[in-house]
Amino acid sequence: MKLGIMQPYYFPYLGYIQLMNAVDQFVILDHVQFAKRGWIHRNRILVEGHIKPIHLKIDHMTQHRTIREHERILDPVHESYQLRLLHHAYQRAPSYADVMPMVERIIKNEEHNVATYLETLLTEVRDYLEMDTELLVASSLDYDKSLKCEQLVLEICHHLRTSHYINAIGGRELYDKQRFAESGVPLDFIQMDAVEYAQFGHSFTPNLSIIDVLMFNSKTKVRELLHAYTLV
Repeated sequence: MKLGIMQPYYFPYLGYIQLMNAVDQFVILDHVQFAKRGWIHRNRILVEGHIKPIHLKIDHMTQHRTIREHERILDPVHESYQLRLLHHAYQRAPSYADVMPMVERIIKNEEHNVATYLETLLTEVRDYLEMDTELLVASSLDYDKSLKCEQLVLEICHHLRTSHYINAIGGRELYDKQRFAESGVPLDFIQMDAVEYAQFGHSFTPNLSIIDVLMFNSKTKVRELLHAYTLV
């Protein structure tokens, strides 16, 4: 059984979705510290060839509480602005008619809890792309949640009887393949290939929100791109 573990991100980039698709079970790590400079509450899209931010409004965002302990600010004005921005950016994109209803449904979702909201977002994207991955929420699992970093990941792997753990490429600085092997869990890192696609004739801008990928590519093409990676 292949396992991936990540904090939940707001409309994450393609590499995140590749990891979700590469594993049998994907644990949403919601009981760890909220990283204010990370991608939990924000991402980027392309508007007329320029990068523009999109984000969640969070009530009293702090690194002293976990992701699950944060609440969204439900602001119809902000939601309307984001939807207008997305419409302006992608209304002429090939898959706009297929993708925009899902994006609108996610943005208008009235769930207050940040972790639960992002779980719903990831589930919507998974279902749209017809992925078989089972999504699990870390806070609902019965294991020692006081552990940190590598010990925490190994604890989850053993709890779920993982036979192969796959981590995002950024984890190469954090996790030791030999240490995992000695614990009975082979470890690989997923590295996204150089992926490009047409963005209205502009010079290609990589690593944007999955929204950009979905808008400019058919579902069939995106499913192909989900396999554009190397395990290292």
